[in-house]
This record gives sequence, structure tokens and C-alpha cells, in this order.
Amino acid sequence: MDEEVTNLPLPEAFLDFLNQNGLDPSIYVASQSTPRYIRLKPGCEAQLAEIEAEIKYKLKEVWWLPNFYSLPPDVQIANTKAYQEGKIYGIDAASGAAVLALDVKPGDHVLDLCAAPGAKLCMILDLLGCSGSVTGIDVARHRLAASRTMLQKYALGDRCRLFVADGTAFSLIPLRAQANRELCNVEAEKDTEIYNEWTPRRPWKERKRIAKARENISPNMFSKVQEPELIFYGHHSGVVGSSKRDVYQNFSDLEILRLGYDKVLVDAECTHDGSIKHIQKFEQWGWTTISRRVLDAERTDDLTVLQLKLLTNGFQLLKAGGCLVYSTCSLTIAQNEDVIEQFLSEHASAEVVEIEGAKNWPCKEARLPKTLRFDPLTSSTSGLFVAKFKKLIS
Repeated sequence: MDEEVTNLPLPEAFLDFLNQNGLDPSIYVASQSTPRYIRLKPGCEAQLAEIEAEIKYKLKEVWWLPNFYSLPPDVQIANTKAYQEGKIYGIDAASGAAVLALDVKPGDHVLDLCAAPGAKLCMILDLLGCSGSVTGIDVARHRLAASRTMLQKYALGDRCRLFVADGTAFSLIPLRAQANRELCNVEAEKDTEIYNEWTPRRPWKERKRIAKARENISPNMFSKVQEPELIFYGHHSGVVGSSKRDVYQNFSDLEILRLGYDKVLVDAECTHDGSIKHIQKFEQWGWTTISRRVLDAERTDDLTVLQLKLLTNGFQLLKAGGCLVYSTCSLTIAQNEDVIEQFLSEHASAEVVEIEGAKNWPCKEARLPKTLRFDPLTSSTSGLFVAKFKKLIS
């Protein structure tokens, strides 16, 4: 082991973990000089000079990622006018690449199956424009509520709906106009539960019902949310004017092939070992925590099961010909290539496809062809694994 690696403030067990996964420990040294990234909200380009004057730094355009700029990690933006007014938001360039891989087009109906904390959700909505819809899902209500706050801050929620739900079991498809027409019948006209414009103020009866439901959920049921809870919807998300029966309607597998999502993002829960800043936090938390969160075999086994379930369910909700992007901020083989290989062995209609435009990205191919890895040494970003699938038309 060279002198640079031995000087790393990392425990021997973690270095062994990196070695087992073919990962260069030097990525944690390179992270000290890795820039932070922001995305400029489309339409704010004319205000770039004003933003630079406020932060006292000339932003560097990321040549391979539209609307992204880099700045030194010590430059603060949280107190700037541009940030507070929603003109810029922080998002790592690798995460931006995962969203760009979706190839979101106007009119698409997109599912973000693990939406919190919300930066990728905002970018998806930026790319969507003025048609289509985005559905954001997360099992953690407080984290999804933070995503809702972001949507409101950046004025991006018009075509979005957010559900607190278990991503491995979520089964609701987008409210396409065609689907709504098919669901209309005489009984629906008598349905009194019609969604009006969303408001943060809930009727007293609804607040009481939600509070009672929470009382019946024990802590160990955190990841077993039953019925999805709709906590936000924009005017053009398809919810306004629909009945609760429409929103919560279940469809057969054949109907999903026709009416499911055009694009799905599964940025799955993982050990975060590729998130260099996350690993650096263990210096404050204590290195014993890393053994429990990253190195514990039982926990990582549980995570790979969860990742496969999320990937499987996200793919199930795709329409025929639709595309799914799977990403994790882990660089381990078990949470990426192994999950994908098992998924492919169980789904003949799934095909790993090339990511358009990725030939110009500063990343390297992962162990499986057409899959990618970002890291501080190669990409000057945080670590991320990205793979794209297409649902073949049978």
C-alpha cells in the first residue's frame, strides 16, 4: 500500500472493503479537491453575472452537462439571493447525469421511485416542460415533505404529485387523459371525493384520519406503508378534477403495458460508500458507525434485496418501450452489477441499453457493458453507478 493510501484517515476494515470491491482508496483523497455543483434554473441564464457577483466567484460551466456549473467546495450559496429565490440549486453532476440518462421529453409521464431529498425530482420537472407529469415516491414522509418544499420554492410543482409510499409495492400509474376517459362512468359522477386545488391546509376530518392512521403505525412498520398517501399535487398533474377512485385505481399488467410510465428513475437506497462527503462524516460520527452502516453483512444483504425489489417494481410500472434508469451512490459490485444480473435473469423483457450522449461523459464503463461509474478521480464528482434499461415490446 503506497504512502498516500496509508495516510488516509480510514480504518483498516474499510480499506479491506474497498480492496474487495476493486475500489481505489485514493478517491477519498481526490474528494478534497472535488468541486461542488449547482444547476441553473432554465430561463435564468441572463442573471448569471449577477449570481457570480453575489457569490464572488466566476462559475465554471460543466461542458458535458447543460445548465450545470462548478464552484469550489468552500463557496457557500445557501444565503444567496439566487438560492433563496430558487434560481439555483445544489445537485452533484453525477446525479445530474443519471437524470439526463432518462432522456425526458415533453409529454412524458415520469416516475421517481425514490424521490427524496428532491434535487433530481426538480431536474426531471425542469426537463419535462409544460406537458406530461412526474410522480415522486418516498417511504419517508418528512423527507418527501422536504421535496415538496423544494418544488414550491422553485415553482416546479405544477405537473407533479407526491406520494408517501413503499417503492417496492407502489402500483399507481399516471393519470393519462386516455385513462381518465376510460374510467369515467355513471358511478363516478356520484363520487363526491373529487380533488380540488391542492392546499397545505387540510380539512379537519382529513387531519384527524391521518393522525389516527399514524398512531397505528409502529416504528418497525416504517418501510411498510400501506395505502399511498398523496401529500402534494399540482394543477396539471392529472389529480385536480379527478376522483379518489381514479387516482387510486389499480390496473392489470396488460393495461400497464399501454398506460404505464414512459420513464422511471430508481435511485435506490444504498450504503452511500460512493458519496465521499458521506464517508467523511464518519470522522465526526465515529468509525464504529461505518461498520454498522457500510460493512455489516446482514445490512448490506438486506439492502441488495431492497434494491432488487425497487428495480423490479419500477420496471413493472413501465409501459412497453419505456426506459428505466437505475442508480446508486455505492460503487460496490453487490449493489450494482450483481443486482442487475439477477434482475435480467428474471426479466426477459428487460434490456440494458446505451446511454445517449454518455460517450462524452468523464466516467468509465462498469463491469457490465453499457453501465457507468463516476468517481472523484475519474469524473471530479461524487461516486455513482448508472445503468439504463428498456422494456421490450413482446
